Amino acid sequence: MLPKLEKTIGVRFKNKDLLNQALTHRSAARSPNVQSYERLEFLGDAVLELAVTEFLFENSDKPEGELTNWRSALVQGEHLAEIAREINLGEYLNLSHGEDASGGRNKESTLADSLEALIGAMFLDRGFKKAKGFIDAFIICKLRTLIAQGKDRDAKSAFQEIAQEKDGITPVYKVVTEDGPDHDKTFTVAAYIGDDKISEGTGPSKQKAEQMAAENGLKAKGWNKR
Repeated sequence: MLPKLEKTIGVRFKNKDLLNQALTHRSAARSPNVQSYERLEFLGDAVLELAVTEFLFENSDKPEGELTNWRSALVQGEHLAEIAREINLGEYLNLSHGEDASGGRNKESTLADSLEALIGAMFLDRGFKKAKGFIDAFIICKLRTLIAQGKDRDAKSAFQEIAQEKDGITPVYKVVTEDGPDHDKTFTVAAYIGDDKISEGTGPSKQKAEQMAAENGLKAKGWNKR
């Protein structure tokens, strides 16, 4: 099966063990000799951010704030999960039976994390140039579509800016609940303006939950129509 994935992504791995590690979920790494993709994910996240930053810096004269929003749109988990689905990455993942049965192959957080791990493995095996080629071809190419969909809009920044303008108060976020095992947590976060709870948001990380709470806060206050 791995040659099929290599053909899809246009990268032939010299070290197949790295590719296998990039596809191994924590639930399947039960032996000391089997490592999960978590360390490669950590590396891939940095490689991805550098490649996207370099591209935007070299190809746009927009101000820093706009470039930051574009970069955030390109590296956000939702977008990475969509790319992972396009290359059918979920079908190649090594999961425990329980994780597989619970729909692990299509979980947004798992797909996004494994895509970053794949990028990290590419970097170690073939170098930055090859990893960047993949990032250009599969991720950065979606920038125009993301902008057209408004995905470059940073909800937290917009919510803070308007709240300060309207109420003179900076919103704060508080974790309401934190559910699930360490490798698959779901966070619910509430957004407050002063003592008033405005909205809640849920996501696989505190950051994503805060963004969703901010987005819902904009809607609740009618500020999304500005």
